[in-house]
Amino acid sequence: MLGWSINLFRVFGIQLAVHASFLLLLGYVGYEGWVEGQLPGMLWSVALIVAFFICVVLHELGHSLTARRYGVRVPRILLLPIGGMAQFDRIPRKPAEELLITIAGPAVNFLIAALLFAAVWRGLINTEDVPRYSFNSLVDELWFWNLVMGVFNLLPVFPMDGGRILRATLATQMPYLRATWWAALISKILAPVFACIAFFILDWKMTGVLFLFILFAGDAEYKQTLRQEQEEQYWRERARQAVEAGAVSGEPPLIMHGPN
Repeated sequence: MLGWSINLFRVFGIQLAVHASFLLLLGYVGYEGWVEGQLPGMLWSVALIVAFFICVVLHELGHSLTARRYGVRVPRILLLPIGGMAQFDRIPRKPAEELLITIAGPAVNFLIAALLFAAVWRGLINTEDVPRYSFNSLVDELWFWNLVMGVFNLLPVFPMDGGRILRATLATQMPYLRATWWAALISKILAPVFACIAFFILDWKMTGVLFLFILFAGDAEYKQTLRQEQEEQYWRERARQAVEAGAVSGEPPLIMHGPN
């Protein structure tokens, strides 16, 4: 994935990059717009997808800037055809910190929707049709999809935002690793259900693919958390043994430091 990304620019010191496959999405959307409405349809469709992914970047910045307040390093935000991904160097183990970091993303989408509502509310109660390829219809679509993005991300499917909120909530009542296990298990149950709904009922193919990706991503993150827990337990045990050995010999334990 790293080798196929294209760096764009930095936002608040965070590198913004797009995966090369994102260009295929732009091409596909542009082609569909051309088939439906020739040049106006192509330009409108590309403008909508670009505006939508600007909102995705703002969503990820909500996570990222909140995370940096808790000392988390955020090297970059990567845009994929299925959405955005903020890359953290770690996930805080304190449930309250993870909860605030997670909620910040959907909160941005709801804020955008609230701001756009001032421009769309008349259309919602007006029976007149809005011209298909107009600026007003683009704003209407953007308002709708920000609401969808905000609600969608709150689904309790780990490691989506809703799944992380679930994990953080569970972690207040049980060990962090156990909370992650439960969040990943619930994801394994719900992700296939939501994927089937997306594929066969809503006909949202990209969303169905996203849920399949999430199905494997949740399990992978649980395994990574398990490895980290085992490593930390190993080094805690080694430190305890060293302290006990020093107590028996009467000398402080040696601490080996590598070359500088």
